[in-house]
Amino acid sequence: MQWAMGLALLLLVALFARPAAAQSAQAAPAKGTRTVLVMGDSLSAAYGLAPSQGWVSLTADRIGKTKPGWRVVNASISGETTAGGAARIAAELQRHKPAVVVIALGANDGLRGLPLAQTRVNLEKMIKAAQASKAKVLLVGMRMPPNYGPDYTRGFEQNFSVLSKQYRTALLPFLLQPIALDRNAYQADNLHPVASAQLKLRDHVWTALEPLLR
Repeated sequence: MQWAMGLALLLLVALFARPAAAQSAQAAPAKGTRTVLVMGDSLSAAYGLAPSQGWVSLTADRIGKTKPGWRVVNASISGETTAGGAARIAAELQRHKPAVVVIALGANDGLRGLPLAQTRVNLEKMIKAAQASKAKVLLVGMRMPPNYGPDYTRGFEQNFSVLSKQYRTALLPFLLQPIALDRNAYQADNLHPVASAQLKLRDHVWTALEPLLR
């Protein structure tokens, strides 16, 4: 499948790319404003695009127009693993005090072939930390190309559904679902979604995120 080859290359670049700084520095919110905190990798950090073109920023624009009293903080870092997210989560929660946390990590773990249990433990740590801070959680899943073998790819995908069920989080099973088979949805590097595809990702994530903002 085209998405499988593209995803494998995307993850390879994300793994070896020098991590970029998270885009979480924002002005202090107005009193009473609730925050959506996004913890992701290059797919959430608008790799190759202006930050304003990424699905997270587009989601922030939509929230600003349709959900008064909410804002979005993007703390995503290109190349991030679940271990990195687990190490950062406490500080991000303390800094932003979010009402909703979107966890969109795990793809780089899969590329490295890290033990599924290790990825699960890291994701679990993030979920528990967010819930302990009274935040709702949206877990955003990813899939691995079939060349990683059926046991690993199946177990990798199940990590997200099992954790979501165990901790009763919202779940989006596969971030790239709307563009997975569309070659034209990717930049010239065959790796990262183009600006127009970010709109589809925004709409896809919105189906799981919007109910948490009510």
